Amino acid sequence: MSHKFRFSKESKARLKNFLLGEKAAPVEEPKPEEKPAEPQPAAEVQPASPAAECHVTAVCRTDIGKMRKTNQDALIEAPEMHLWGVADGMGGHNGGETASAGARDGLKELLKGKAPEQGSLRTAIGAVNRRLFLQQKEDEKLSGMGTTLTVLWFSDSCVHIGHVGDSRAYRLRDGAFQQITDDHSVVAELLRSGMITAEQAAAHPMRNVITRAVGTEEGIEIDLLCEERRKGDVWLVCSDGLYGMVGDEKIEEILKANKPEKAADKLIAAALEGGGRDNISLVILLDKEGNA
Repeated sequence: MSHKFRFSKESKARLKNFLLGEKAAPVEEPKPEEKPAEPQPAAEVQPASPAAECHVTAVCRTDIGKMRKTNQDALIEAPEMHLWGVADGMGGHNGGETASAGARDGLKELLKGKAPEQGSLRTAIGAVNRRLFLQQKEDEKLSGMGTTLTVLWFSDSCVHIGHVGDSRAYRLRDGAFQQITDDHSVVAELLRSGMITAEQAAAHPMRNVITRAVGTEEGIEIDLLCEERRKGDVWLVCSDGLYGMVGDEKIEEILKANKPEKAADKLIAAALEGGGRDNISLVILLDKEGNA
């Protein structure tokens, strides 16, 4: 994601004031639960192990695209933990790759053996954020690195979602296709405020400017969601290299018409045909066990 930038809380407030014509609210310190914290020792916190079976069919794909020299995306694939997701790195040289791989590996390490729930997910993402932040502080070659992170963690009855940045989680349920996560980007904020239309957002000159990323600041604000599992749900987690090249209507059409394996191949092909200007990463998950 070398074309993207991340704004601090202060600059976001000033930018909002400029773009929306509103007086920017004072910047607040992160709430205590949003501050990164290293996980507690195993002797103090001993969560139950996840169930042996999750009954989710998972298909993961990544492609370098047509314009990039490296792939700075990282797929999070841990079926034994019922954990899947996408991290889209940003930063010069090896920064983006380091950030996305660090988010992937750190989450798998910190969530291993834990039962899926929001507290553990919040703590793990916060700890990963702090690790990456300190890493870039110690190595000037990694200065400015960061990564988006959108991850799904399946419990028996719920899909726990942790989200930072502008990678996305979509859900296809009973024929209805819906974007579940909110983009943390300047254009998304303008769109949500009603200042621009969806058509204007698609061509906006600041559409690649993100407002949150993992690893760029010591504190981090995390979107945490808990969505009920339903049998037959199809989940899609992807980097902007997919949805930036393929519109939501086309993504929906492909998911509805194909099984996960074929749908994944068709989505990658569609993104390449659309220009392939960024790395393309996606995870498709078919829930075969959720509530009827």
